[in-house]
Amino acid sequence: MEQSILRAYALGKVDYFGVADLNSVQGTLKNQYHDSVCGYPFAVSLGIVLMNPIVDQLPAAVKDVTAKMQYRHHAYDLINQRLDHAASGIASILQKYGHRALPVAASQTIDRSKLISIFSHKMAARLAGLGFIGKNCLLITPSHGPRVRWATVLTDAPLTSTYKDIEQGCGTCTQCMDICPVNAFTGRAFSVDEERDLRFDAFACDTHLKQMETRDGYSVCGLCLYACPYGRSSSRAGDTSGE
Repeated sequence: MEQSILRAYALGKVDYFGVADLNSVQGTLKNQYHDSVCGYPFAVSLGIVLMNPIVDQLPAAVKDVTAKMQYRHHAYDLINQRLDHAASGIASILQKYGHRALPVAASQTIDRSKLISIFSHKMAARLAGLGFIGKNCLLITPSHGPRVRWATVLTDAPLTSTYKDIEQGCGTCTQCMDICPVNAFTGRAFSVDEERDLRFDAFACDTHLKQMETRDGYSVCGLCLYACPYGRSSSRAGDTSGE
């Protein structure tokens, strides 16, 4: 099938579209993720840019429950639904053309003991050339920083990778580390050969979110996402365009 068909459909619903070649990471998928995601040679990566006024309220959300509610609703729940609908549509098109396709939900933690998901959307987006992994362990896009949520469709369709090398651009910046209320980040640069634990204490972050859920009814932090200069520069410029 023509990859342009998928791209045209996707960009009518999302802001980012890319294709990742997963052949080089099959060992990682087998060792770290759910069996159902193994064996697919390609992934379609889909991203939606978050609304800057919602993200920019995150510092106030430390004390303001209304700001927490708005972020949870507009930058999480609704965006996840939009991504899942787009991923389902892409999967249906691929199946119509005779290919296997597995849409992976935008939010899908399945192993609470390890705090891992069924599949890494960030890995797919990075391999699709849409950004780099920052010190905050988020996918950083050149245009919108980490202010993007992601979903993925795994497939055996013979697609063409959109990968391009995007240099890790954090440099000496420590703003995500400085703002984190639980000091979850070590400042170590991303490496495909290293475990996440060397860069990020996921359990400290998870405990913080659980405490907020208990206290306020909303497990919203996102300060590392807010603080990233890439995303904040797009907010100041009013840039809401996609790729």
